[in-house]
Amino acid sequence: QVHLVESGGGLVQAGGSLRLSCAASGRTFSSYNMGWFRQAPGKEREFVAAISRSNGNTAYADSVKGRFTISRDNAKDTVYLQMNSLKPEDTALYYCAVSRTVVAAPFVDLWGQGTQVTVSS
Repeated sequence: QVHLVESGGGLVQAGGSLRLSCAASGRTFSSYNMGWFRQAPGKEREFVAAISRSNGNTAYADSVKGRFTISRDNAKDTVYLQMNSLKPEDTALYYCAVSRTVVAAPFVDLWGQGTQVTVSS
C-alpha cells in the first residue's frame, strides 16, 4: 500500500523553528512534484510550498516566503519543509502532497495524513 507519512510537527514558541519531513512508502515518487499544504481550524486547506520533480524549482505562498524552505531527497523519496521565524498564524495541520502535474489541491494524487504544528505567542 502507498503512503505518505509526515513527521516533525509539534509545539513551538513564536520565532522558533521546526522541520517537517514526509517520507513515501510503497512506491517511488521521484517523478512527481511534491509539496506542502496546511489547514487551520475553521479555514480551508491552503498551499504552502512546492518543489518540482525535474529541476528542483520551488514555489511558496506569499505568507511563508523568506521563512520556509522546501527541499527533497529523491534517493530517500522524502520531502522536507524547514520552517523558521514561526508565527502563531502558522498554526495548522500540515499535509504533504504529491502530484504528477501541478501542486494544487484539485490535482494532488496522494495526501499524507497530516502533522500538527502549533505556534504559541
